[in-house]
Amino acid sequence: MPAHFSSSGKTDLSLRYLKQLSKEYPSQKAAAARIVSLKTWMHLPKGTEYFFSDLHGEHKGFLRMLKSASGTIRDKIETLFTGSLSRKDRDELAQLIYEPEAVLRIRQQGQELNEEWYYLSITRLIKVFKAVSAKYTRYMTRGKIPPDFMGAIDELCYMDEDESRAQYHFGVIRAILDTGIAGAFISSLCAAIRKLCVARLHIIGDIYDRGAHPDLIMDELMNFGDVDVLWGNHDILWLGAALGNPALIANVMRQGIAYNTFDLFEDGYGLNLRPLSVFANEVYGGDPCQAFQMKGKYNVNIFDTVDPDLGARMHKAMAVIQFKLEGQLVRRRPEYGMAARDLLSAVDYEKGTVKINGVDHPLKDTHFPTIDPKDPLKLSQGEEELMRALTASFRHSGRLQKHMRFLLSHGALYLRYNGNLLYHGCVPMNSDGSFMRLDLGEKQGYEGVELFDRIDKFVRDAWFLEYDSEEQIKARDFLWYLWCGPISPIFGKNRMATFERALLGDKSTHKEHMNAYYSLVEEEEACRKILSEFSLDPDTGHIINGHVPVKIKQGESPVKGNGRLYMIDGGISKAYQGTTGIGGYTLIFNSHSLALAQHPAWDNLDDELFDSPVLQVVEKLPKRMLIKETDAGERMALEIKDLEDLIAAYRSGQLQENQSSDSVEVFDPDSELALSGKKSIDKKEGSA
Repeated sequence: MPAHFSSSGKTDLSLRYLKQLSKEYPSQKAAAARIVSLKTWMHLPKGTEYFFSDLHGEHKGFLRMLKSASGTIRDKIETLFTGSLSRKDRDELAQLIYEPEAVLRIRQQGQELNEEWYYLSITRLIKVFKAVSAKYTRYMTRGKIPPDFMGAIDELCYMDEDESRAQYHFGVIRAILDTGIAGAFISSLCAAIRKLCVARLHIIGDIYDRGAHPDLIMDELMNFGDVDVLWGNHDILWLGAALGNPALIANVMRQGIAYNTFDLFEDGYGLNLRPLSVFANEVYGGDPCQAFQMKGKYNVNIFDTVDPDLGARMHKAMAVIQFKLEGQLVRRRPEYGMAARDLLSAVDYEKGTVKINGVDHPLKDTHFPTIDPKDPLKLSQGEEELMRALTASFRHSGRLQKHMRFLLSHGALYLRYNGNLLYHGCVPMNSDGSFMRLDLGEKQGYEGVELFDRIDKFVRDAWFLEYDSEEQIKARDFLWYLWCGPISPIFGKNRMATFERALLGDKSTHKEHMNAYYSLVEEEEACRKILSEFSLDPDTGHIINGHVPVKIKQGESPVKGNGRLYMIDGGISKAYQGTTGIGGYTLIFNSHSLALAQHPAWDNLDDELFDSPVLQVVEKLPKRMLIKETDAGERMALEIKDLEDLIAAYRSGQLQENQSSDSVEVFDPDSELALSGKKSIDKKEGSA
């Protein structure tokens, strides 16, 4: 009997796997070439990871951060040119890399484009390119260069000091100038520099809401490649709306109208708002809706300008519908323990008051023509028709559905990556430091990492289970709990006081109390406990999360727990910059250190040129970190072992080589997808 068959006649599982692997590596030569590539790359420095949090639709601010590599490019320019270039020239070089088309246009308008400037700019850019590509192989570097100029850039970047070669490279630049393509060449070279500076993006939640165009951020992330997303409650809000959860659709609409993001609704996602505008005018036409005025100062609509009075009426219409639908949901799901949030049922409609915690509070607005005091949660016929129309619009928006699928395929509730723990909000904790337990009406409650795993499954069930099945509706409802529930890890507060902020003048009722986590993680003990709970080393690991803006101007620090936690919501959203005093944070993890980039609070995001952020190293690594010490390195070591087993199977005769189709793979080690063979986040291994 052949060695690779068991007594039952079934092929051994490990050999079956090797047989599948042989389809990709049909010979010893092909497998050995792959091993050489993997072992070579393992000794390169790790790529630079960038962590962004709470983008909240600020696409222009995000693109600025990405184009500047959050200050890394400017830092490299300072290292290369301090002493040889003036501060003004260094500033101009940085701006050229960030926005080459804008700089070229400005210089052309000022008649400042000439051969000398082109020549100096190209030679300086080549020097920057060589510096930022030093940690990559030539093959990896070529993958970042636009194909039109790959040959010329490749030649210029690998010139030596030999005089004849120097003349050759001068000839390359001369040819670029003579053919009139210097501007296009510079733009391509700058794009390649920017790509080489960012190996991987981690988005720590809340891409959506408040800002004008989260859809454009999603487009950028989908085109970037190596990116993962940790879901925030605003992302889950949109995911649930796209799935047709009516309570979340009402929330999305109310919040979007409040922040005047009509361009996003109608131009970005093609949502039909006409039924809402007609309904709002019919029902609230004579109502000033003073409590529901839009916060329009943050967003300026280009395509869909809406009269402020109509906007206020639409806002009120959706708020009332939201309060009704949420009341229905908490009655339908008593296991959430949120019955107290059914505030429409606590209103005395004759007196115009609402009872909260035994206290009667007067309402700022008492005109509710669609509410039946005897059945306050029932939608009127007009409201039902409106919600059917809105639900169909959300469900049928192709671009929205595409973006939500990306959130599912590249997203998770948490991620372990290169020894760090990433999540958006918090690990719910009691004041004594124990983990809070969420009872979902199942056999047991969940806490800590088990809670995160169970929630992650709920989210995926909501998307992938048969639509409108009992289990899918249960999971779809739970997305609303994730949005605003008291033990939701991505909300982290005792309640969401939307009703109180809109309708009550007593500001003490507006207070939302943060989970004990946010005070506990100021100390190292709680951070170490969390890292251990998620099977990470508390001596070397870090927690990276966002969700709560760090009030820099009030003396708060993003570094918590003696350096074990980084809270990196610094106010990218313009709505928060008055509180934080800055324009956001980026955490940067390269092979040498962890650094925080503090971005300026930009007054005008339409300005083509902008200041670089301030970089501060917050932790130096004891030695330079190589690929072999990362999660990717661990996966590579496993692949090497599999390939060695494949070679052994060829040599033993268990598998036959197919030398006729032998082709040595040119390995692209720049792509982590090539290492793992996966497209979605593996929470256990931190792969993507």
